[in-house]
Amino acid sequence: MARTKKKRAGRPSKDRTADYIDDGTHDESDDEDLPSDEAGRRKIKKNYDELLGIRIDKLRGRVLNREKINKSIDGLYFICFECKKICHNLDDGWMEEAMTLNNFCGPCAKSKGIRSSAA
Repeated sequence: MARTKKKRAGRPSKDRTADYIDDGTHDESDDEDLPSDEAGRRKIKKNYDELLGIRIDKLRGRVLNREKINKSIDGLYFICFECKKICHNLDDGWMEEAMTLNNFCGPCAKSKGIRSSAA
């Protein structure tokens, strides 16, 4: 007779859809009226904010991540040089200062009067 394999006790299987960065303190009722892609970007920006913490001052003006939304649209997560807020180009706008290559969100670029050839 052939032997059957014994089941080993191991770690319980995790739900793959669970967010391993988010600690569950976020109230999702705020995001109910937003489109799903915008709510997802808001959640990612919050996670970046928590992960970077005090290093935001050091990294301000830099690009954090680029993503391909579809064949013709590129997304860009960055830290605004002026307000030090984590932004996405589709939500907040994006301007790059030509001389220093610092990145600004739309409202900060407008207040500073920056005109650049940003995507």
